[in-house]
Amino acid sequence: MPLKLYNTLSRKIEIFKPLKKKGVGFYTCGPTVYDYAHIGNLRTFIFEDFLKRTLLYNKYKVKHVMNITDVGHLTSDADEGEDKMEKGAKRENKTAWEIADFYTKEFKNNLKELNILPPDKWCKATDHIKDQIKLIKKLEKKGYIYKTSDGIYFDTSKYDEYGKLTRLDKEGLKSGARVDMGEKKSPTDFALWKFSDQNQKRQMEWNSPWGKGFPGWHIECSAMSAKYLGQPFDIHCGGIDHISVHHTNEIAQSEAANDKPLAKYWLHGEFLVISGDKMAKSGENFLTLSSLKDKKISPLAYRYFLLQTHYRKQLTFSWESLQAAQNGLEHLY
Repeated sequence: MPLKLYNTLSRKIEIFKPLKKKGVGFYTCGPTVYDYAHIGNLRTFIFEDFLKRTLLYNKYKVKHVMNITDVGHLTSDADEGEDKMEKGAKRENKTAWEIADFYTKEFKNNLKELNILPPDKWCKATDHIKDQIKLIKKLEKKGYIYKTSDGIYFDTSKYDEYGKLTRLDKEGLKSGARVDMGEKKSPTDFALWKFSDQNQKRQMEWNSPWGKGFPGWHIECSAMSAKYLGQPFDIHCGGIDHISVHHTNEIAQSEAANDKPLAKYWLHGEFLVISGDKMAKSGENFLTLSSLKDKKISPLAYRYFLLQTHYRKQLTFSWESLQAAQNGLEHLY
């Protein structure tokens, strides 16, 4: 039987047909390494591992690339707020580089504990600044960018298919916008490069043709996926929260720059919810693998717990359900 995947882009279940015979380019959005990954984050990586193992079982040769976001992800998806790495450094009185190194190692330990196969290529945003600047220069040459006092922005009005992944009503968004746009031309425009605040010393900043600063969050994935997988590649994955902003912006800048699709299939995992809300680092429902192990719950019992619900359905967390999963796993053993 053919392998079938639900493609977020088409909103349909499609027969999987790789771009190259038996070879699969597979990109998964990695963590922002300013804190521990919570178990809601880890649900996405476990779903991606199931997918990867399914591809391998079907004799596909998978080239898996995962990024590490160690700069540029602001506390707001609307290009506002503090850089999460700088915020983590202040919180723990360490350098941003030390924070990135520590939480990258912790994330990789989580993957081992959950029996998740590692990617073939890890790529850090800070190792690919030149690649990101090169992509922004390409967009500049094609007339897709403009400059404000705080950065270089992508002009979404010049990309006709903006929002196709999320089926975004751009006109409706413009007329009903309730966001502080600052100097942005449209509420959907997004930062490609942010300028350093002259009144505040950043730990992570680089020179660029437009001024000293740091890349926006979205540009890293476009630059690194194309570098290691080419464009287009087969499968791009992430959490469902990536659809409306991060992946939408990736598609816009990549396809505007290169005049071809970024990826053929887009797959997204649903939220883990607790007390009716999605699990988030900013909330009080922040649980890590260590939280589970403190309750004598095995990380593999959590993996087994996730297997009982489809990856595109929200899953409600409870300690009772998790304990039942551990009992069921021990019974299997």
